[in-house]
Amino acid sequence: MEEKMKHLEMIQSVVTRMASNSFMLKGWAVTLVAGVFVLASKDSNPLFFLIAYIPVILFWFLDSYYLQLERKIRILYIQIGNRDKPDLTFSIKAPNSNRGEETLFYQCLISVTEAWFYVPMALLVATVVVISSFC
Repeated sequence: MEEKMKHLEMIQSVVTRMASNSFMLKGWAVTLVAGVFVLASKDSNPLFFLIAYIPVILFWFLDSYYLQLERKIRILYIQIGNRDKPDLTFSIKAPNSNRGEETLFYQCLISVTEAWFYVPMALLVATVVVISSFC
């Protein structure tokens, strides 16, 4: 039983680290978009503001990838928790199969935590592009 608890603690630490990575990616996305806005406003060319879409899209995909891995690791956590016999290999490898729709990449891409952050950011970039083109 002690081995099982240690294994579950290891898996939980991985999930915690992935959640922390997601938080940091969102912070970096905001920082880079703000930096692009500052640099683009210096030249006041509306096309430069379009560069702000690059970090939005890249970080959205990367964040969704981490969310997909986190969800797969959570499935592993449940599988280990349901076992009667402890797994002496202490494997933390995520299951390869997409068990359930919640672990599919496109489901992670449009999940509440991703879409409610990156869609408004993309809309903000679009708004700034439109406003800057009229000024």
